[in-house]
Amino acid sequence: MVTDRKVRIKPAPARVRVVVMAIINLAFACSLISQENKPVYTGNNFEIISPGATPEEIIRKAAGISPSANQLEWQRNEFIGFFHFGINTFTDREWGDGSEDPELFNPSGLNARQWVRVTRNAGMKLVIITAKHHDGFCLWPSKYTSHSVASSPWKKGNGDVVGEVASACREYGLKFGFYLSPWDRHEASYGDSERYNEFFLNQLRELLTQYGEVSEVWFDGACAEGPDGRMQVYDWMSYYAMVRELQPGAVIAIRGPDVRWVGTESGYGRSTEWSVLPDVVKPPDPLEASMHHFSPDNAFIPVDRTAEDLGSREKLKGARTLAWYPAETDVSIRPGWFYHTSDDSLVKSPEQLVDIYFHSVGMNSVLLLNIPPDKRGRIHAADIRSLRGMKKILDETFRPNLLEGAAVKSYNGLMEYTLPQPVTFDVALVQEDIRAGQRIERFHLEAFDGNAWKTFSTGTTVGYKRLLRFHTVTSQKIRFIPDESRSEPTILQVGLYKQP
Repeated sequence: MVTDRKVRIKPAPARVRVVVMAIINLAFACSLISQENKPVYTGNNFEIISPGATPEEIIRKAAGISPSANQLEWQRNEFIGFFHFGINTFTDREWGDGSEDPELFNPSGLNARQWVRVTRNAGMKLVIITAKHHDGFCLWPSKYTSHSVASSPWKKGNGDVVGEVASACREYGLKFGFYLSPWDRHEASYGDSERYNEFFLNQLRELLTQYGEVSEVWFDGACAEGPDGRMQVYDWMSYYAMVRELQPGAVIAIRGPDVRWVGTESGYGRSTEWSVLPDVVKPPDPLEASMHHFSPDNAFIPVDRTAEDLGSREKLKGARTLAWYPAETDVSIRPGWFYHTSDDSLVKSPEQLVDIYFHSVGMNSVLLLNIPPDKRGRIHAADIRSLRGMKKILDETFRPNLLEGAAVKSYNGLMEYTLPQPVTFDVALVQEDIRAGQRIERFHLEAFDGNAWKTFSTGTTVGYKRLLRFHTVTSQKIRFIPDESRSEPTILQVGLYKQP
């Protein structure tokens, strides 16, 4: 007997029509436009809230916010890599002070193709190179400083690490991104804000124009006093404008308006992760709004967003604006971010990496895993072993989807799957079609044991992807039940899997 159940859509209870799409791509409340017969997703990632809007009206607005095309493409990467490499690799430090001699930089066998091949084989789709860390040493021959690979003995000063990584990405089909530290402990103009901002923009322009397509530009917010004691003031809006102009397909991450830092460097995200946040952007003044001159980038508010609760109903109360602002979860495969010989025995195990994957990719985030090349300029064998082990476990877990071939019924907000025969599983996957927004607030999964339906897993937010692990279940009939939702849920996929 089927129990009559309804999803609770707050604040206005209503029967929910769950749209089932499996893995095929259909359009919902998002915008699709035709361009040479090819559908192009546009998105709706920002909303200004009218003064006096009720909490219920704000929630309805939040349910309709969706990622921009760049944000959607970035989210679909799921798993990306970081290469921390530079002068710190050769001084055995994590943070340099800018006084390091470029003569120290001399990898004996640098092979960026190996770096990219290793990350591709591990399942990553994009890599980010630390083009310049806080020490100011540039991994490309910048025209604006002598503190770079051009002053090193590596390749007799004719090398370009950034260029080699970008080239390897093109060869192996990975996307390319770079980290450029705004804090430069070597540059004499640092602290003279106007002069340094010009210097920084010159270097940013080099990186945006010399290496082909850039998919992610990664800024952190590190800031300090310059040599004369003055605190540097960064011209973030000019930085963003240059990226938009020169690499319009790139997301601007961490200290930027497209992607935020999850808040720790552990690799573990929040159990409830909303991608729609309040007041990421200041609202326009009436004149800006009337003249249509308002730019969300110019109104971005670069403040700490690392609290446990960022997007709940309580946090949305009184919001002046809403924006799609998803999380990136970073962690290093080693204790440090740069390579240290002493860490060779401390590389995270495949099982640890899999656990991190479930708590990042599986919690509506993108996992950014750092794999630091060693002094030779190679990814160490210990790191490769762990990555291979991780990939093997994930591949064996997520092939096949045990719900393939099931008969599916949708009614009163439930999705019920009936299989030809019982299956045994201990992992579930749920995805919303975020092109229509992120809506589910609470859900559970049930299995029929022959006599009754029994809950075997529960969750809160879903978003792009939610992964759950639980004690082994065997059943022929399974139900997915969204208990509370901000609007009609749009489910992209439900899957069941068995860990090896």
